[in-house]
Amino acid sequence: MHGAAPQRKENVPGSGDKRVRSGEDFDIIIGFLGFWAAVLLVVTVWMELTAQPALGWALGLLAILLALYGMIRLRRRLPARTAARRR
Repeated sequence: MHGAAPQRKENVPGSGDKRVRSGEDFDIIIGFLGFWAAVLLVVTVWMELTAQPALGWALGLLAILLALYGMIRLRRRLPARTAARRR
């Protein structure tokens, strides 16, 4: 017969271990929170320098920084990434 032999799937996105995948998801969330922390820091400093009310911005920045700290602590409990990068 002319059937193709079954091939092993290696390094296929989405077929990895759930713990490794969840670690990558944490990295994405940490990056997202880090970006918004930087934006809120700039806005808060700008509001302070221009003598405008900045309490709300500062509280938002605090909330983002606390969330970022919590995500980094949770991320440390997960294993390091083991999947190879696609080229």
